[in-house]
Amino acid sequence: QVQLVESGGGLVQAGASLRLSCIASGRTFSSRVVGWFRQAPGKEREFVAAITGSGVSIDYVDSVKGRFTISRDNTKNTVYLQMNSLKPEDTAVYYCAARNLRIIAREGTDYDYWGQGTQVTVSS
Repeated sequence: QVQLVESGGGLVQAGASLRLSCIASGRTFSSRVVGWFRQAPGKEREFVAAITGSGVSIDYVDSVKGRFTISRDNTKNTVYLQMNSLKPEDTAVYYCAARNLRIIAREGTDYDYWGQGTQVTVSS
């Protein structure tokens, strides 16, 4: 069993930065793929980024490439999402999720554990 807790969201102006954290419980966290997803009001949940347990493989949705960086510190059971040059269209609730398999996936249904989410609001 894995429990995930996100933090770091907030209200910022366009162009600002935020760093989200996803802290996990569970001894097997370091072997799990962790992904970040987001859901804006009235829109479907969207894949943002994912990282393998070792951190060697990483994937991003095109809209955040060059602006967002996913990383992890397995000694702290934490995955981060550094978000730079934020845009109003990045406004959403951001969720982290973990999956039992060790291969990166972009579909939310491929993830087994979810956090409660953290709100990110970017004003223009």
